[in-house]
Amino acid sequence: MTPMVPSDRELSRGLHPIVRDWFDRRTSVAQDWVLDDLLALKGDTRIAVVLPALDEEETVGDIVRAMRAALVDAPGGGLVDDLVVLDSGSTDRTAAVAAAAGARVVHRDAVLPRIPAVLGKGEAMWRSLAVTDADIVVFVDADLRSFTPLYVTGMVGPLLADPTVALVKAMYERPLVQGDSVVAAGGGRVTEVLARPLLNLQWPMLAGIVQPLAGEYAARRSLLERVPFPVGYGVEFAILVDTLEMLGLDAIAQVDLGVRLHRHHDERRLGRMAAEILQTAFDRLDPQGVMRREHGIGSSLAQFERGPEGFDVEVHDVSALQRPPMVTIPEYQRARLSRIVG
Repeated sequence: MTPMVPSDRELSRGLHPIVRDWFDRRTSVAQDWVLDDLLALKGDTRIAVVLPALDEEETVGDIVRAMRAALVDAPGGGLVDDLVVLDSGSTDRTAAVAAAAGARVVHRDAVLPRIPAVLGKGEAMWRSLAVTDADIVVFVDADLRSFTPLYVTGMVGPLLADPTVALVKAMYERPLVQGDSVVAAGGGRVTEVLARPLLNLQWPMLAGIVQPLAGEYAARRSLLERVPFPVGYGVEFAILVDTLEMLGLDAIAQVDLGVRLHRHHDERRLGRMAAEILQTAFDRLDPQGVMRREHGIGSSLAQFERGPEGFDVEVHDVSALQRPPMVTIPEYQRARLSRIVG
């Protein structure tokens, strides 16, 4: 489906009417979705929650315990059928803490072992599709300090209530906490200086998405298995844009989860994240690679830091690696066919 693109004149007056209408219809708050109502809507739908994790021993246990108590082991039946921590090669006690709290822990390297694993959040998310058979997959970052079960019920609600919704993005306030200092909306720096301007200019139908880089979102397997996954930090941007291109704006919804507290990165790390997101955008704006061939678009990022003898340079690779749609992977195809036959 080709999205309708508003004219510059229409955009100058604010949100395009199509986007404004979408915002009014497809935006809700987590409290709108009551657990008992969702259990009644669930039927045979299987729901999995996946936490991609790398060295998150301080927070992952609390998240898993809260989710198990409210959504897995709840009296009368749980909303969540599978709770997975996908360990991306942690060197701390993340795996042990998550398992003790009640998660099913799977190491990245144990999934699709024929395909050598690389480091990256998108890599872990992509591989997670091969370790659960759920119809709806909910992704939750493992570094959250503000998690409540409302995060999951809020994101699952629109999918259970409306079969035309395929992707639900979280939205929230992201305060920047540094010691005793709190900046109310300071936690979404890459969003405000890169992702939002890029989406407004190149994919204006997504101008109403409040948190395009949110690490919390839920989607139907039928969507996730058909889209490519950048292995790094471009994955959220990619899934959002690809859903728009594949299914149209109305397949996307967003839910207000309130306030999100998590670990923050320094500016150098944020710069590398931004570069990966830009690379992901280039791949979608120029799928044939014309700009890369004719204009020599780079694949690395040089960062500088003053040392004893002047500025030192550190060059980082900006990975352009994308995993193909999971539905094209032979091992996944065989497992999928086995489930259908079964």
